[in-house]
Amino acid sequence: MKFYDALQMDPAILKGQIAACDTKQEKAYYWFAMAMRSALIVAFAVVFISLLSGLFGADNTPLAVALFCMMLGIRFVNFQYCVTDSLITLAAILAILVLVPSAAAVLPWFCLIPLHFAAFFALLYMTAQQPEMGNGGLYSFAYVYLTGNPVFGEALVRRGLLALVGYLICGAILFAKHRTQHHTTRFHAVVRKFNPSTPVHLWQLRMALGVSLVLTAGQAFAVERFMWMGFACASLLSEYPYSHSVSTRFRQRIIGAVAGSCAFYVLYRITPEAFHSLMGPLGGLCLGFCTDYRYKTAMNCFGALMLGTGIYGLGGAVVLRIADTILGVTFGLLFAALFQWLAGNKLLSRSEAAQQAVSD
Repeated sequence: MKFYDALQMDPAILKGQIAACDTKQEKAYYWFAMAMRSALIVAFAVVFISLLSGLFGADNTPLAVALFCMMLGIRFVNFQYCVTDSLITLAAILAILVLVPSAAAVLPWFCLIPLHFAAFFALLYMTAQQPEMGNGGLYSFAYVYLTGNPVFGEALVRRGLLALVGYLICGAILFAKHRTQHHTTRFHAVVRKFNPSTPVHLWQLRMALGVSLVLTAGQAFAVERFMWMGFACASLLSEYPYSHSVSTRFRQRIIGAVAGSCAFYVLYRITPEAFHSLMGPLGGLCLGFCTDYRYKTAMNCFGALMLGTGIYGLGGAVVLRIADTILGVTFGLLFAALFQWLAGNKLLSRSEAAQQAVSD
């Protein structure tokens, strides 16, 4: 296998290749490829995000982060319909990410549920017709992150300009990589296929409603760093294939958040102050070796806590990260159980009605 091809692979695939190798030299080759892949992604992220933040302001760094993730994802995963319609919906996606978080920050709480639900469901429906490809997690991250970091006035104008730059970059990648795929499938045909009883659309409805409720609760009750609640809840509900049980990921998310937060706390205390700014990139570098959900959750804490420490202090940020995670996954667990009960009864009623119609 060419080294360039190895760099394009997911860590799970690379670890599978390592397990299948017979010699130490082959194993070392794939371990080196994994390390280089992780280092290159982190280095590119630092340059890309720093450049855009410098041009459009530090208050728009969250959108720069979201665009970086979108850019990486869109290279490999398209929207499952023709590129012309995909470019139109890409513009709609970025418009939602720019405008809705700012609108949600100024509207009364009773307007937030329908606003978040409509916006979030639209994002999922436009991007995640095949949730197993990961678009659901990618765009839910972007939406929740930006909802937690709204901007107004002149900063909002700069965010719109940054979104335009992001559209040109991501649109060019989308066209170059996917212009020959799904060329006969139009987005309006995808819309007409909507059926709330199918696993994909049931997954989209559950995730959109659950995330809209947890974000509304966080904003209405003024929960500090409520987007961390949103991340935790969305992570539970994003698991696909659709399943009513999210208890496994519930436990894993808490374990990962506690372990990652404690590891960050210890490293922050024992390392020199000059090293503290590197904690985020260190977490990103380690993330490139992770395939287990718990370890990914733990490494994701580093970047979040690096920013949170500057606002709440080290101890406050760690406590808040763990508390928000527990609140988010607990909400997600209870919501998933309630949704399954309601959806199960609804589908059962439809099935009985259909059987009655056939017998009549």
